[in-house]
Amino acid sequence: MGVVNDNQLYPIGDVARRTGLSVSAIRFYADAGVVEPTGHSEGGYRRYDVHAIARLELVRTLRELGASLDDIRGLLADETPLHDLATTHLAIVESQLRQLRARRAVLRTIVNQPTATEQVTLMHDLVSMSDDDRERLLDQFWDEVTDDLTVHPAFTEHLRGMRPALPEDPTTEQLQAWIELAGLVRDPAFRDAVRRFFHDSFASPRAVDLTSPSRLARLAEHQRIEAEASEAQRSGLSPDSPRAREIAERLLASVADLAADYLGEPLDEHARDELRRTMTDPDPTSTAHQHADRAVSAFTGVLGTYLSLTATITGTPDQDQMDTGVSEEWLAAALAAPGGGD
Repeated sequence: MGVVNDNQLYPIGDVARRTGLSVSAIRFYADAGVVEPTGHSEGGYRRYDVHAIARLELVRTLRELGASLDDIRGLLADETPLHDLATTHLAIVESQLRQLRARRAVLRTIVNQPTATEQVTLMHDLVSMSDDDRERLLDQFWDEVTDDLTVHPAFTEHLRGMRPALPEDPTTEQLQAWIELAGLVRDPAFRDAVRRFFHDSFASPRAVDLTSPSRLARLAEHQRIEAEASEAQRSGLSPDSPRAREIAERLLASVADLAADYLGEPLDEHARDELRRTMTDPDPTSTAHQHADRAVSAFTGVLGTYLSLTATITGTPDQDQMDTGVSEEWLAAALAAPGGGD
């Protein structure tokens, strides 16, 4: 069709091919005063410039979305610059794409599992939720499971922060994860299980003290050191190296601090020696080891699916939130090493 320029006028047949509208539809929009021709040929035939073509393309999109002629006429009443028209059109098309992705997510979920009609309706409702609706749903969930929980208020806020934010332009996988998560937090049985877990876990008279901001800060620092140890092991750092020993010693000190927090008093020298011995020569059959395993299993058993779906929605690695990935063997070797060269 040649090079497009602002001054060139195109016959109605070319305009129809460019916009996907029929010739009769273009004539109708002209007669209705929606998009009038830019000019006429010597024979009286209608001619349109690129600005008019852009308006017709926008009209087609709006009509497909169900907009009335009056609404469209109002939008195009001003002499909107071509750039602004294109910006408006782009926003509409991107909105359509988001809606299509949402529908695709629902359909794929339906295809992958037997679903009753009312469940299909629910999935449509869930995937079309606004950001505010999603926040309200998660607020209701955390309000219920932490109601009457005797902990420091900072810990309750920490728990309430364990929520995903659906990206502005989510993938089908993220939308499917959101559908599943929304259904999960609405499930009374799941809510009851999470509520019982937290209330059983923090039944101690010292629960408020153990969940204070200072304790949470120490726990966060401990998790950071654990992550550092995990990364060191994954990178192939030898446990015999000075750096591995330094990381392991910091992790040992952090464990001692957390144990002191739990006991309400600093560990004496004997207790610290025993802790070092336990970490240097871990015994899977020990009572402490089994207690830790049960605590991790209880947490992941209740909240594992929630955390996994959250990781998918936010696009973060899907890792066990209670497992740093660093092995006891690597840590034991690093603590036992005399410290050699890297």
